[in-house]
Amino acid sequence: MQTSSVSIIIGSIFLLILAVLNAITVDIVTPSFQRAEVLAATGSIVLLLLGILWLDVVPNKSTKVQLMGENGLFIKENIDDSSKNELAWGSHLILTATPASTILVYWEGKIILRRGIITSNKFIPGDICKRSSKTGKIISLVNTSMYPGSAEFDPIVKGLPSIIIYPLNSSGWVIVGGWSKRCFSKSDEQWIIGWSEKLKEHLIEKQT
Repeated sequence: MQTSSVSIIIGSIFLLILAVLNAITVDIVTPSFQRAEVLAATGSIVLLLLGILWLDVVPNKSTKVQLMGENGLFIKENIDDSSKNELAWGSHLILTATPASTILVYWEGKIILRRGIITSNKFIPGDICKRSSKTGKIISLVNTSMYPGSAEFDPIVKGLPSIIIYPLNSSGWVIVGGWSKRCFSKSDEQWIIGWSEKLKEHLIEKQT
């Protein structure tokens, strides 16, 4: 896809140059020649624009980042078995169905799940997490290098290239890190939202 779009751009520029050279070197300019030149130049420009748009629509696949941490699973011990099962199957689903590299669930001031690439660092929710709780909506950091505030997630796994944060009311968050920049699709976000909502209902039910 990427090679095709570049080929279209190069070809359109070449055709445009030929049209200009032909106009400069012609001896007699007739109305039919002028029409032909306008059509040739217009066609070349349209092809050029299509090639540029294609580059935007089909971007390069980002390189998978080497993350520092261990592949593992941590579930808080002193929670009920049904919550452990919910955390286990749901996190497995997200890690296998999406480009997620790590998942952390923070609930009632404590980390109750770490899975995927994990560390033992202490995580304290910051401004981005609080903003997601305030709006009640998902926040997707498609390229963390463009978000200086994303350093709040370094204790989860340092250098995560993309991060999704979903609030569990005001009581916690599901935080999912990706393997590369812009790796999560809208479909992936729906998977994460769906499981997060199910998990939230389950945890709230267990509180009552």
